[in-house]
Amino acid sequence: MTSLYYEDLEPGRVFVSPGRTITEADLTQFAMISGDWHPIHTDAEYARKSQFGQRIVHGPFGIAIALGLFGRLGGFEDTAIALLDLREWKFSLPMFIGDTIHLEMHIADRRLTRDGRRGIIDRHMKLIRQDGMVVQEGHAGLMIVCREAVKGKE
Repeated sequence: MTSLYYEDLEPGRVFVSPGRTITEADLTQFAMISGDWHPIHTDAEYARKSQFGQRIVHGPFGIAIALGLFGRLGGFEDTAIALLDLREWKFSLPMFIGDTIHLEMHIADRRLTRDGRRGIIDRHMKLIRQDGMVVQEGHAGLMIVCREAVKGKE
């Protein structure tokens, strides 16, 4: 895919990623990395008696999935500079082992940095599971290269 620059990302543009199925290994590895071994995630019998009826995937793991699926959109490998923030992130519904999640990313807003050589993109990101329900969503700022800045280096 062709590289996408600040100038290509008009507010209203939408990107949709391929899906990703959450596995038992995902849950276990996230528990190991985070140190969060709460039984709602790791004890099948405990979770079976909970309001969810089964183990749920760690909420923050959804953020990691969203950022990973952003990378699978393509076009940003050469132009994305830095994740700047996560704002207003909502955990609406649980995610379970076996759910297939995809990312729907809307360009909500954009602005140039003071020097005009980079842009800041406000992305409204939604994690959507196989039944079409939004499980998590929020905003994530991205600093990105401006095409004009690249032309100036040539």
